[in-house]
Amino acid sequence: MEAQNDSRGSADGPVWRCRDRVLRPAARPLIMGIVNVTPDSFSDGGRRAAAPDAVAHALRLAEAGADILDVGGESTRPGAAPVSVDRELARVMPVFEALGRRGDLVLSVDTAKSEVAGAALAAGARLVNDVSALTADARMAGVARKFGAGVILMHRRGDSRTMQQLACYGDVAGEVLAYLAERLEAAERLGLARETLAVDPGIGFAKTAEHNVALLARLQRLAGLGRPVVVGLSRKAFLGRLTGRDVGERLAGTLGALAFCLGEGAHVLRVHDVAETRDVVRVVGALLEEKRRVEPR
Repeated sequence: MEAQNDSRGSADGPVWRCRDRVLRPAARPLIMGIVNVTPDSFSDGGRRAAAPDAVAHALRLAEAGADILDVGGESTRPGAAPVSVDRELARVMPVFEALGRRGDLVLSVDTAKSEVAGAALAAGARLVNDVSALTADARMAGVARKFGAGVILMHRRGDSRTMQQLACYGDVAGEVLAYLAERLEAAERLGLARETLAVDPGIGFAKTAEHNVALLARLQRLAGLGRPVVVGLSRKAFLGRLTGRDVGERLAGTLGALAFCLGEGAHVLRVHDVAETRDVVRVVGALLEEKRRVEPR
């Protein structure tokens, strides 16, 4: 795990405090491995919905090079039905209880419910990946503040049932930037330290394929917020629109898009295919480092 235990800043970019860990994604982009504990995931169809399978999968992702493991018990795909707190807890807590005993793992809980976040953090999670950017549950900020957890603030409109009906923008990049800037300010007003916050443009959430392409092409604009930029585009539908590939055949498209995002300043890549993404990070990192060496600013 690429984590350090001091909080000194970096001239190369923001650091990200997640409880007792200080992550430095500006030094090397981080890989967040996706661990779906859901029966209706768009990408794996619930193949790892049982807790033992999810735990085994998470450990394989860590071995393959995942810096963060993002565990979720409620599908956020367009059209997905909401899940009760009790059901979401029943899905994810056996995973956190099994993995939380390992101090070397940086665990994230993918939830918009404060009860789920609190239980996962108590079991050892270090950050909360909230697709609602703290808007779905008024108690979420307090839970994150109590634990000193890292928080990902993502852009979306509506919820899983309504968001695609709200995909209407004049300037998608500008509007996403303005929203995330406002959510950062709101999080700070709620008592969260800025160094615990990261932002995610929400690829595929209330966005058409054209919006996703336009947003990724302008990803560098998010760097002006001064916080780590998380990108989650793995296997998503817009890649299918661009390539004509079904969800299980979108690895090449995913890696191509991720390589582009690294060049545009992405700090954290949320992916299904960790080993392949690690190769992309290494290759693109070497090329960008050489470019900086021969073309100093």
